[in-house]
Amino acid sequence: MKITNKYLIFASAVLMLTSCDLDKEMEGQYIGGEQNEGVIEQRPNMTVAAVNGMAAKLNAFATVSTPENPDHNDYGLAAVHQALEQGGQDMPCTTSGYNWFNRCQNYADRLYTSSEDELIWKTFYNHMDAANKVLLLTEDTEDPDMLIYRGQAFAARAYDYLNLAQAYQFTYAGHENSLCVPIVTEDMTEEEKQTNPRATVQQVYEQILSDLNQAVELLTGYENGTKKDKIDEAVVYGLRARANLLMQKWAEAASDAEKAIAGGTPQSLEAVSKPTFNSASANSWLWGVVITPDNDVVTTGIINWPSHLCSLTGNGYTTLTGSFRYVSSALYDQIPDTDIRKQWFISPEGTSTLVDNETVGGTPVIEYFGLSPYTNVKFGAYQDVMGNTTNSQDWPLMRVEEMYLIKAEGEAMSGNLTKAKQTLEDFVKTYRNPSYACTASSAQEMQDEIWLQRRMELWGEGFALFDILRLKKPIIRKGTNYEAIVQFNIDPESQIMIYRIPQCEMETNKGIKEEDNNPAAPQPTV
Repeated sequence: MKITNKYLIFASAVLMLTSCDLDKEMEGQYIGGEQNEGVIEQRPNMTVAAVNGMAAKLNAFATVSTPENPDHNDYGLAAVHQALEQGGQDMPCTTSGYNWFNRCQNYADRLYTSSEDELIWKTFYNHMDAANKVLLLTEDTEDPDMLIYRGQAFAARAYDYLNLAQAYQFTYAGHENSLCVPIVTEDMTEEEKQTNPRATVQQVYEQILSDLNQAVELLTGYENGTKKDKIDEAVVYGLRARANLLMQKWAEAASDAEKAIAGGTPQSLEAVSKPTFNSASANSWLWGVVITPDNDVVTTGIINWPSHLCSLTGNGYTTLTGSFRYVSSALYDQIPDTDIRKQWFISPEGTSTLVDNETVGGTPVIEYFGLSPYTNVKFGAYQDVMGNTTNSQDWPLMRVEEMYLIKAEGEAMSGNLTKAKQTLEDFVKTYRNPSYACTASSAQEMQDEIWLQRRMELWGEGFALFDILRLKKPIIRKGTNYEAIVQFNIDPESQIMIYRIPQCEMETNKGIKEEDNNPAAPQPTV
């Protein structure tokens, strides 16, 4: 087996340089023969640790702040997803008091000095760094387990690029030659990383597809079982379906989504008739952030996603301060009365079948928590115990329901409208609205209907802004329940919709100059 100096240098660093028998110190290029043998012997254990490290990076606490003085919206990927949701048109929230995401709602976070911008950047590049370490550790391996880890690392890196590409540049179609983000691979030196220019959108997507194609090859036949924080074959197909959708490779998107569907089953109508979406054990979850009570984000008490999004927790910014997340009245009004997803939100009359008959300490839930119209009750409390003060719910990264919607859109846009309508109707009628009938009569109408279905199904899970960008839609808040000060209407592909390369990267990467950054955009006005 070929073992490169680069691998040995990295691996010896993992071993914390316990041996002094180095031919040179770590800044050099060589380590001693005896330590080489120790490093190689420890390789499988180090790889397992590195793979676990990939998952941990998505649940990181205090990435851009400090554990001693943390920002209360600094809790990993779930915080990034909430920031992206707040930048859309479907999640109004208070503009004052204890709303840690108001800067995302009013677009003040688009400054390249903002902590939110830095959090998005570092969350994905830190995760990518962990993936690159796994790729170094599995270089030239023939061990079956190590090859699985290698496939997971390729897929993880592709996931990072896929998100970064959408946050820092407009969508693929029509912007292929625009500057995107730097490409960082496992074989780059530190000097190369520090002089690394922005690649084009086309180049980034080429890297994404290259990584995913290798991941498909390496993970064929592998299932993650109960370990939903690990990437398996279905997840890779799901990621490639997302990439193909963005690239408007419609037939390929539908095909990959169909393969991903084999990895799970949608949550039943009965299952989503109560607050849920809080456990990776659900058969519909293909991939997620698995969160345990001893994780830092949980032991903080309120620096976690349930604190800011779950309306049924006993310990959060939502229920303790009234900083709830609502659905836009415009979206709510488009949900049919016969669709269970309308009940994921408190009605204007102050009811929801999800919680109408529930109590906490003998008090009706709506009264106990002070749930007002349009408040979401989609996400369940920990262990489904309303009022539970532990916020250890898992966070979804990919649900099989999304794959049905990608499949239908891919079919419609590739010329098979009849099949697309059948795919969509079968899903919605079986799992969400028995009375549903799709009335779309063209591919464009079908795409718009699927966008509505995505807004309903995936509300709160981090897709809102990216879907607006992909479909080149405007943001429309006027005439809704958004507070007047943030009732913006924003034209499609307005500069304010995407982020600037953050200052932290500009200061350490000489390959990106000020003129290479995305243009600054003023905050919108009402």
